[in-house]
Amino acid sequence: MGHKEDLLEGAKKCLVEKGFVRTTARDIVNASGANLASIGYHYGSKDALLTQAFVELVQEWGDAFPADRPGEGGSLERFRGFWEGVLAQRDTARPVWSASLEVALQPDRMPELRTLLAASQGEGRRGLVAMLTDLPEEDLSDRDTRTLGAFYQVLLNGLMVQWMFDPDTAVSAEELTEGMRRAAEAMVGRQA
Repeated sequence: MGHKEDLLEGAKKCLVEKGFVRTTARDIVNASGANLASIGYHYGSKDALLTQAFVELVQEWGDAFPADRPGEGGSLERFRGFWEGVLAQRDTARPVWSASLEVALQPDRMPELRTLLAASQGEGRRGLVAMLTDLPEEDLSDRDTRTLGAFYQVLLNGLMVQWMFDPDTAVSAEELTEGMRRAAEAMVGRQA
């Protein structure tokens, strides 16, 4: 690996261990073995490097989901299997979740990162819809992304916050699936 890759790996390590706010340029240099000037040369700034590192951590987290998922796309079995997969990774995903909350709770501190993450919302939502329904991402409409994708993203963010805040009382995949089933039945029953 060269300095650029070493810096990126060092920044990912720092994000996992310290988060955005507490990570300094010197921390990244110490973790990477690169020199301080190489941050500016390769990434422009510490924040730009941390942003790239965060994006890669999120992608690695998403790539960890198995390609073969239980149940038919759109089924309760698929829904439950997806959330079981999310919760099975909660310990390794915790640093990514923590970093996400740092960004959300400090909007003015990291405007570059917020802009980048806001731009990637649609991609994340399309990925969630594809995983949960088996619909190809390229076939999804903007409406699919803004409705179903946003709905799944809200569930993911809520689950993440519950597990970060109080893992002892946070919802399980089975409970979330049962709640979804009951809510859908109640809504469908009222429309009939």
